Amino acid sequence: MDANQLVAAITPEAYERLLFAVETGKWPEGTSLSPEQRDSCMQAVMLYQSKHNNNADHMSIGVGGEMIFKSKAELKKRFQDNQEDIVRINPNHE
Repeated sequence: MDANQLVAAITPEAYERLLFAVETGKWPEGTSLSPEQRDSCMQAVMLYQSKHNNNADHMSIGVGGEMIFKSKAELKKRFQDNQEDIVRINPNHE
């Protein structure tokens, strides 16, 4: 299986599981990954991102395989634009 076939076989759901595994070192069910599994998952995540990541976050792989680095200001602006999705709670308010 070549890289293009591998990426084509990864569903969005499988990608989310792989990404979770890479970020946490565990599968969503809680089973730990071996170092070899984590390396393989990371390679699969990067391949998938290189083909499908149109909205790359800070330090990720964008479409075309380009590594994306967003500044703190860019990330802050992105999250400020989505404020309607954020619930703010004042813990001192009775």
